Amino acid sequence: MANKIFLVWMACMVLASGCITEITETEPELSDEYPLTVTDDLGRNVTITKEPERIISTAPSNTEILFALGLEDKVIGVTEYCNYPPEALGKDKIGGFSTVNIEKIVALDPDVVFASDKTGEDNIKKLEDFGIAVVVLHPRDIGDALKNIEVIGRVTNTEENASKLVADMRERIDVVEEKHGGAKPRILYVVWHDPLMGAGRDTFVDSLIRKAGGVNIADFVGYKVISLEAVIKENPDVIITAMGHGDARNQTYMYVVSEERLAVTGAIRNGEVYEIDTDLTGRAGPRIVEGLEQFSKWIKK
Repeated sequence: MANKIFLVWMACMVLASGCITEITETEPELSDEYPLTVTDDLGRNVTITKEPERIISTAPSNTEILFALGLEDKVIGVTEYCNYPPEALGKDKIGGFSTVNIEKIVALDPDVVFASDKTGEDNIKKLEDFGIAVVVLHPRDIGDALKNIEVIGRVTNTEENASKLVADMRERIDVVEEKHGGAKPRILYVVWHDPLMGAGRDTFVDSLIRKAGGVNIADFVGYKVISLEAVIKENPDVIITAMGHGDARNQTYMYVVSEERLAVTGAIRNGEVYEIDTDLTGRAGPRIVEGLEQFSKWIKK
């Protein structure tokens, strides 16, 4: 009788041990990287206490990076301007660039918010007062865009995906830059036509022009009005126009090709006027390389 009781007891212990082992094996492994501290583009040290499971983006470029890193299921809020990839349209909207809805963000209870310089210092402070980690990204050129991808990868524990994405982008950038040589075509990028506005130095557009082997004729900083007289004097070889939205989609391009006073420029005479989706020239995400490749085709035909 004693032997039977012992055998039953042993069987129960084995079964219990098996159950415990099975439960342990199915538990997710916690990353040992957290808490971690990163320095954002405002020079602030931001501490992330745990691997983010609930992420909010306040800029389309940040949203595109997050989706490219495979984090779409963890993104719980985006701006009303975040339209790519299409799946981003189905996420909760938290306002615009500088008009973020603080109450909505707090209610969504994010682990981290990836903001931009346009989010605004007041909004950033309000979010941090609620105990929300805010990482501000403010890229100024393609190099900064690559660094931001790496920062997001580190914060979200997707460093391997980020490294692969950055390596692919660098390889494509290198291919474009290797095509340089000889004369550098003179380029004008027209942001808008009424009034006529160009993209000067310290803009993503300027960075794309230079990497694609061109010279930007807009000799000013940022986006400013430029006169027809100045354009004619500088005589661009290629004019690239920003594609608008809705009814204004092709207006800038049509203005440039039909403006009689521009007919004397090399760009018009040689049929070197093009238009491009501004999302490919102004969003510091993975698609910025598509913009660069398109510039390269037009600049170094």
